[in-house]
Parts: sequence; C-alpha cells; structure tokens
Amino acid sequence: MTTTAPAPADRRRWIALAVVLTASFMDLVDATIVNIAIPSIQRDTGATFSALQWVTAGYALAFALGLITGGRLGDIFGRKRLFLLGMAGFTAASALCGLAATPGMLVGARVLQGAMAALMVPQVLAIIHVSFPANERGKVFGMFGAVIGLGAVCGPLIGALLTEGNLFGLEWRPIFLINLPVGVVGMLLGRRFITESRSPNALRLDLIGTALATAGLLMLLYPLTQGRESGWPLWGFVSMAASPLVLAAFVRYERAKSRKDGSPLVELSLFRVRTFAAGAGVQLTFGVVSGLFFLIWTLYMQLGLGWSPLRAGLTGVPFSLACSVAAGMSVQKLVPRFGRKVLQAGALIMLAGALLYIWQAGHYGTAMQSWQMAPAMLLMGAGMGLIVAPITDVAISEVPAEHSGSASGIFNTTGQLGMALGLGLSSVAFFGVVGDTGESGGAVAGAAARTAFINATTHSLWWISGGLVLVFGLLFLLPRRGHAQHPAAADTTPDTTEDATADETAAEREAAPALTS
Repeated sequence: MTTTAPAPADRRRWIALAVVLTASFMDLVDATIVNIAIPSIQRDTGATFSALQWVTAGYALAFALGLITGGRLGDIFGRKRLFLLGMAGFTAASALCGLAATPGMLVGARVLQGAMAALMVPQVLAIIHVSFPANERGKVFGMFGAVIGLGAVCGPLIGALLTEGNLFGLEWRPIFLINLPVGVVGMLLGRRFITESRSPNALRLDLIGTALATAGLLMLLYPLTQGRESGWPLWGFVSMAASPLVLAAFVRYERAKSRKDGSPLVELSLFRVRTFAAGAGVQLTFGVVSGLFFLIWTLYMQLGLGWSPLRAGLTGVPFSLACSVAAGMSVQKLVPRFGRKVLQAGALIMLAGALLYIWQAGHYGTAMQSWQMAPAMLLMGAGMGLIVAPITDVAISEVPAEHSGSASGIFNTTGQLGMALGLGLSSVAFFGVVGDTGESGGAVAGAAARTAFINATTHSLWWISGGLVLVFGLLFLLPRRGHAQHPAAADTTPDTTEDATADETAAEREAAPALTS
C-alpha cells in the first residue's frame, strides 16, 4: 500500500485528527442545523413547501448517492486529496447557501453541499486509520464519538441561536456562513498536517450504476415532492410508475458489473443473507420515519405553536440527550446481553412516544407547553437510541467478513435514502393536510393556519406509528443474539476507504443517533 504513516511519536497527527474531527462536526451540524431554520427560510425567501422539502431532502439524497463513490475516489486518488477537495467544495457550497437569493439557488447549493460531504466524510476514518497505531485507536475513536455526539446535541441549538440572533440582519444565513472560517482554517491545516494515503486494491468506479440509481430515485422523489404543488399531474404518476423499471435496470447492470470486474456500486449478493436484507429493510423504514418526523416536528413547534427557534431548539434537548444515553447503553451493555429484543423494545418505546404525542397534540392544541411535550420526546429519543446505535452491527453480523465493509457502506446509504424518501412523503402525510391555509403563512391565516399544522402533525404521526410497527416486525428477522462493539474500534479494519467509510458511518450513527439531513 502506498502510505507514509507518521511515527507514533509524531505529534503532527493530533493536529490532523483535530482537522478531520472538525470536518465531521461541521457536516453533522449542517445536517441538523437546517431543520430549526426552515420557518425562517420560508418567511425570508417565500419558498414553497416543496422547495423546503428539497432543502433537506436534496442534501440527504446527494450525500447518500455519493457516499460509496466518494470512498472509492479516495482509494484511487488519495484520501488527503479527496478530503481537502470535499472540504473546499463543502465550504464553497456553504457560502452559496448563505448567499442564496432564491429558493431554487438554495436547493441547488444544498445538493452541492451534500455531494461535497460525500467526498469529505468517507475519508475521515481512513485518515485516522493510517495516522494512528493500533494501540492508540481506541482513545482516538472515543474522541471521535464524543465530538459527533456533541454535534448531534449542539446542532439544533446552534441553529436556533444563529437564527434568532439575526446577526447583522442576516436572519437564517449565518447557519451556513459560519462554515466559511472553519472550512478555510481546516483546509490550511489539513494541507500541512494530514498524511496522504491510497489503497493498492481500490475498486473501480461505477459511474453508470450511480447514474441509473440517481435517475430511478429522482423519478420517484421529484414527482412525489412536487406533485401536490402542481396538482398531481399525469406526468408525475407516469414518472413514479417508471421508476421501478429504471431501478430494475440498475439491478441488472449491477449483476453484469459484478461478473465483469467485481466492482459494482452495490454488492447484490449481500441481500441473499436474510439478516442483512431484513436489516436493510429496517434501516430504510427507520430512515423514512426519521426524515418525516424531524421535519414535521420543527414545523409543528414554530408554525403550529408559534414558538421561537430558540424555544424549539431547547425543547429538543431532552430528545437528543435521551437518544445519546440510550445509544451508549444499547451498544455497550444491552444488546450483547439481550440481542434483538433491545431493538424491538426501542421500536415499541418510540411507538409509545408517538402515540403519546398524538394524544397531547389533540388534547392541548395550540396551548401545548415545552414541559408537556418532554415525556413524549424522552420516549421517542430513548427508543431511537436503542435502535440506531446497534442496528448496523447486528444486521451485518452474519455477512461474510470479506464483505463487511461493503455491507456497512450499503447499509448506511440505505438509511440516508430512507430519510430522503421520508422527506418526500411529507408532501402526502403532512403538507397535503396543511393545504393552502398553512402555506399562506401564520401571519396571514392566523389561528386557522396553526390548527392546520397541528392537524397535519397528528396525521403524520399516525404514518410514523405505522412505520414503527413495520420496523418492529422486520426486527424479528434479525439474529436473536447480536454482538455490538464499537464499529470503528477493530484493529483488523482493512485499510481501504470503502471499509473505513462504512466504519465511520456506523460510528456516526452510534454516537449521534439524532442525526437528520
């Protein structure tokens, strides 16, 4: 392998660690910070609901579709080079987001931001792997988890403070512009202190497979997101009906690609492993539930209840804390002892939280207070933590060791795609109920708009409850007993970016289960 790893005594690697951890923190904060600012973005830009959906879904979709390819590019051209390129692009895209004059420009910049994150994020654990000896990695991965967990908790609060602070009269824009100084400093330090590395056995790029997957998913998500606003035209239904045909062509091409050179974008043979296929179904469904929930929750608090961004951000703290605590307990103590029952308990606890939330929304209406919402948020946060932290490790426990990296990468990409799909489904589950009354804005429609948002939230929570019931059922297909260790802590991790990508994504889910895009 062409790697020039620093000596263990070289302290320069700790500066490199600070740079890559800062990049992970920046990516995670940007994924969580946007939701809290969505109402402010709507007021300032006049964005339609479908445009607001794309602000979040565009990032998630671009990140998911580029994740595996970004890892392979690092293998081929160098992890340091791709990390710095991704960070430069992410910083430039953040500037475009902050300077966006129209909703369309903002959506485009967010898609670019997600694509650049797909270049930057996969390199982080690969860089750590080649920069630190095995006896130091446990401490390093502990630091990694702490930083990512901090990002999950701080993201909504930072977004709330920056939005409500209205710095220099810029309203929501500082949530993106704050990345500029961080990105510039990170690039300068990274160029000097990060060690370059490549893999001699890198898989080839699968650009045709990526194009087919992108086309098939867009043919489904675009009309699903835009359909309500356009009056559900015929072309939308034709596009959604044709989407499975394009995805079927993708599957056929991937099989041919696997036979030809052994480097498909998706290793389809993994889905013959029942536990992996079931786990991917759980991940996809749970991603849909998460994407839908975090969007409607923010809109419910700010547009339905009329709360400020700061109050909404503070109300979410119990959720994030419960999620982080439950995640740690799940991986370290519960799953090794009780297996899949822990994940099933998590689904039921989340379901109880969603049902309690439905009752509260109907009972209290627009008079809901933050402390009254706390019990439902604690239940949903704790339930989510019990599921998202160990699910990757449990689902791939029966996958052959030589395919574990590929399995983890595919598995976590599935979760991101689920989030994008959940955001698309909000057109039907949430915005279809809000209707024109809500879109005219709270200041115009007053009490009627707030009531519409509360009714839409209740309706969406029934969808979320149904998704959690499906998750609970799919979990029966996982092994009764699971082994849960820190996914990135194994010293035997193959030194390829794809495996490191998988480890990093799994580690992010363990340390920051409240992550949303």
